[in-house]
Amino acid sequence: MAAPAQMIGSSFSFLDAVEQASAAAALNRPVLVIGERGTGKELIADRLHRLSPRWSQPLVSLNCAALPENLIDAELFGYEPGAFTGAQRARAGRFEDADGGTLFLDEIGTLSSQAQERLLRVVEYGELSRLGSNKTVKVDVRLVGATNEDLPALVMRGRFRADLLDRLSFEVITLPPLRERAEDIELLATHFARRMAAELGWPRFPGFSPRVLEQLQSWHWPGNVRELKNVVERALYRWGDAERPVGQLVVDPFESPWRPAPMPGSGGAAVAAPAPVAAPAAAAPATPPVEAVNDLRGAVMAYEKQLLEAALERNRHNQRRTAAALGLSYDQLRHALKRHGLMGE
Repeated sequence: MAAPAQMIGSSFSFLDAVEQASAAAALNRPVLVIGERGTGKELIADRLHRLSPRWSQPLVSLNCAALPENLIDAELFGYEPGAFTGAQRARAGRFEDADGGTLFLDEIGTLSSQAQERLLRVVEYGELSRLGSNKTVKVDVRLVGATNEDLPALVMRGRFRADLLDRLSFEVITLPPLRERAEDIELLATHFARRMAAELGWPRFPGFSPRVLEQLQSWHWPGNVRELKNVVERALYRWGDAERPVGQLVVDPFESPWRPAPMPGSGGAAVAAPAPVAAPAAAAPATPPVEAVNDLRGAVMAYEKQLLEAALERNRHNQRRTAAALGLSYDQLRHALKRHGLMGE
């Protein structure tokens, strides 16, 4: 069996969720794991299985949102030959694969009403019928469901069965988003960075610059821990220097002055970034008098540099806030800073 995935964090909200999972693991009851994308719901499912009496039996996973509605029943409950077009031989479903162990159903809120009805029967009676068969198959499976949706709200809207939710919610573990775990951000980032440094063949991880640490702490991490991992690994790969602290962070890899604009009517308009906190007004750099301008290009460059320096100062050298304040993309600002030798470390 593979080594258990590491769960890293010291914040009270995170440790409370881990402790809750540890306590529920020993009970042969369904558990729901709730949390935003990237918060580590599959890690909690893994912990629930490994600390349970079923630890030596299979842990089977299925992302319910990854399959079309007409295939989810076949994947969960299996089928007999001729049950549908293309079913040439019998196949066991995920419930039978997990017999004796644990079945983890991610994105359980996306199940169709028909799949929910069949799932309720398995949870209540421990038995199922393959598609195309009237024969009952007994299974002994501990069910763990996960979702980033509000299941009681789905019940109110008629999209999720109330009786199924009652059966699944013996214990509900809600994971905190990374933005509520500020003390864990640097800890997690360092962990991912050390692993990436080893993958790149570096003798050691040289650390992060103070500016990068500030960026890590100030970002709101909509993709949570999964997003943080990608950002850190990309930062080391692009930095490419095993000796100096990592001094550059690209949070959004799609940011570019040449990024294609959304097509009219496509509904793909970019979501505007949160407006930066307004900085105290400061006087713009003085424009040189017209009669004093003998070199127009040089004067424009000098004035642009003064504007950049003043904006950086007002925004405490936070490049994302500076870019937003100047109406530039992050990459456009960085190109301008490089042009004027203002990048720093």
